[in-house]
This record gives sequence, C-alpha cells and structure tokens, in this order.
Amino acid sequence: MSIHSTLLRAAVLGPESSGPPSRAIAPNQLGTYLKDRRARLDPAAFGFPGGRRRTPGLRREEVAQRANISPTWYTWLEQGRGGAPSADVLDRIAGALMLTDVEREHLFLLGLGRPPEVRYRKDEGVTPRLQRVLDALDPSPALIRTATWDVVAWNRGATVMLTDYGALPPEARNILRIVFLDPRARALQYDWESVARFVVAAFRVDAARAGAADAVAPLVEDLCRQSPEFKAMWLANDVQGPHGDAVKHIKHPVLGPLSFEYSVFAVDGRPDLGMVVYNPATPADLDRIAALIGPRAA
Repeated sequence: MSIHSTLLRAAVLGPESSGPPSRAIAPNQLGTYLKDRRARLDPAAFGFPGGRRRTPGLRREEVAQRANISPTWYTWLEQGRGGAPSADVLDRIAGALMLTDVEREHLFLLGLGRPPEVRYRKDEGVTPRLQRVLDALDPSPALIRTATWDVVAWNRGATVMLTDYGALPPEARNILRIVFLDPRARALQYDWESVARFVVAAFRVDAARAGAADAVAPLVEDLCRQSPEFKAMWLANDVQGPHGDAVKHIKHPVLGPLSFEYSVFAVDGRPDLGMVVYNPATPADLDRIAALIGPRAA
C-alpha cells in the first residue's frame, strides 16, 4: 500500500487497531430492529398466552401470525437470510408490530433502502404549531394541501392574493374545484389553460403516489360532469411531477401584475401534506402585498 493510500485510509477510517471491530452498528440492522420492536410488545394485549418466556415480547411465530406470513420466512428475515422483502410484507410487519409512522418509515429504509409510499389520510386538519408557521410567513401567501389537493390551512396572504378559502364550504376547498369552477381563480391566470393542464397532470401523480385513487374518484367524476375542460384534460392521461420551485405570475384584481417564486415543501411527520409558499419575486411586490394585507392583529 502506498504512503498516499495509507494516509487516505487513516484520514477516512482512523488509525488501525489490533482490537476487535466496533459493533456499535449491527451488521444486520433490519433483524436487530425487528427483534427490538417485538420485544416491546405485551403478548397478552394481542391474545397470546403470557406466563414465563425466555425473552420479553412477542415470539417470531406470533409476529408472523399477526402479519399473515410464513414463520420460517420471518425468522430468516430477522436472521438476514430471507433476501429483500416486498413493500407489502414490510407493511404487514409494520402493522403486526404496531409501528408508528416514523418507525414504519425506518423499517422501510432498513429493508428496502427507501421510505414507504405516502399513505392517503382523510383530512385531519393541522396542528396549531403548523398554523403558526403559516401565519409567520405573512404577507407571503402560504397554504397546506393534502395528497388529494384539499386545502386544509392557509394564511392571510393566501386569502387576499389567491382565494378566500374561509368563505368556501370545506368540500369546495379543493384546488381542482377552484381552478376549474371558480371564475375568479381563472381570472387570476395569464395562461389559464397551461396552468390547468399542469394542475391536472400533477394531481394525478400525487393521488396515485398516495394510493388515493378510490378516494378521488367522486371528485373526478363530479368535475367531469361540471367541466368539459377538466374532462378532456383528465382523459388525456398526462402526468407531471410537481415543480419543487417555480415562478407564478398572476393578475390580481387590486394590485395588478404580480410574480411569485413558489416552492412546495414536505411537512415533517406528515408526508401526506405539502406546504406551498409563494414568495413575492421583488421587494416592491412584497411591499405592495404587505400594504394591502395590513398589519397582523395582536
């Protein structure tokens, strides 16, 4: 080994040691994680006999029974001999072990090297803390949308610049409904057709990714009845990945032309939600919006 290689190895790995290698990170992290999770569960809570057990928690065969998989295969999985599990199997194991969303995500990262797909949830609203984040972004418009593009929270900037969501009944606070059925929303756009096509194509991807095809079927059917334009765009089957960052131009009825740099962010702990923030593109636009919105009430 050259001197250069030796120095590089020392810089990356540290000095060599004659002692045994560190086991701070287990070689079979998935198996270790599964053992730890099942050890935390009370067998009696799931109808299994209690009494004296060699180790705490559920046995391997009990986890396999709850997950409806082969006990032998589950044992191999814990021992690192079962090969890569499928997403469906990991989902069933997560349910069998009563994992939280964070624990389930960690299970997928260990088992498949990726997080699970976003799971659709019915509207649960947002926490007061998340609403305070939106309010702190004023006067920049900001909102929270679900995987099915229902708007569940917004700030004053969004109300004044985009749509008065609070004046709409909850079932009407859907971005597709607003884009296709609200003439005021259409009037904001310079090129409504391009915006609408993007919205439909990106919505299709988000709904599919969240496994919400059944949940959005009534919305799609209703919009197809009410809007021939939506029906044509939906039947085109176009798909579009959401732009994480882009520029949006609108024609505001009071302020006139405005430009926003908009970004979409994942909400920590709620992968089914997205935060959309519209930052005014120029200081002048920011000042005009702030003057229209006025100071926030104490």
